[in-house]
Amino acid sequence: MAVLPGLAGCVALAAAALALAELPAIKGTLHLSALLLVILLGMAWKSIVHVPEALLPGIRMAQRPVLRWAVAGLGFRLSIGELFRIGAPALAVVTISTFAALGFGWWVARRLAVGEKLGLLLGVGGAICGASAVVAADSVVQGEKRDSALALGVITLLGTIGIALYPVLHHALRMSDFLYGVWDGASLHEMAQVVAAGFGVSDEAARVATVVKLARICLLAPVVLYIGWSLRHRHRAAGRARVAPLPWFLVLFVGFALLNSTGWLRPAWIEGARRVDLWLLCVGMAGVGLQTGFSELRDAGFRPIAAGTAQWVFLSSVSYALARWLCR
Repeated sequence: MAVLPGLAGCVALAAAALALAELPAIKGTLHLSALLLVILLGMAWKSIVHVPEALLPGIRMAQRPVLRWAVAGLGFRLSIGELFRIGAPALAVVTISTFAALGFGWWVARRLAVGEKLGLLLGVGGAICGASAVVAADSVVQGEKRDSALALGVITLLGTIGIALYPVLHHALRMSDFLYGVWDGASLHEMAQVVAAGFGVSDEAARVATVVKLARICLLAPVVLYIGWSLRHRHRAAGRARVAPLPWFLVLFVGFALLNSTGWLRPAWIEGARRVDLWLLCVGMAGVGLQTGFSELRDAGFRPIAAGTAQWVFLSSVSYALARWLCR
């Protein structure tokens, strides 16, 4: 089959990234996730070695169908019961700060002339759950090939800075571990970054931050569905074809989350589903990296980084103020 060579290449990159992510220097010091590593490996391959035409069908399959199944599988990481354990004030912090950051992110992207589609990817990725949100939003936004890679790069850069910065601010601002966990989970980008910054303070902070982050991930489906509906409506009004159909994988995402919340599944089955999903995410991200070179990111300029930074500072400030007020 035409897709096999490209898929095999993506699987090989995924295996390499997962192995590298377990090295002590990377896991314990740099806190780089396998998702970031596989994107970097793919981009390095494209930038240094020409990607043969024979690999492209499989790479495209990894970037689209495989990655969409991976986003659907994120539902196995959610449990509605866990969300109620952190209390209504923490949930209010998450909801208000996330939607405020979405609005601010899209506004600042327009002010900086970043481009509508890239601005949407930066906004959703920065406000909700990093790489997974970018992938989900890209299915309805359908930006240029470099847009998703650029958004992923900006989000990863800022989140990595946050891993080192947040524990320092915890001591400087004299936050309790619970308050810090709410702030961490409500404002950092990737789950891996949230967990790393949480354990930089205490086990309790990491536990709270993880649950708060899961609450943010719950907003992924409604936000992306709204973006898809809004873009379709706008294009219909302009007499153009719609942007994208209803994202079927987001429907599955919600279904898997509800199934995981019932308690019917054995823990071993859930853990197995999560491991498979991580593999699918890495294979899909390899496809993203293999279609974007470092030179394309360099050509994008400084504005996307400025837009992403402004949104992160805004989200961090709003979530901190709300957490101080509501979670005392």
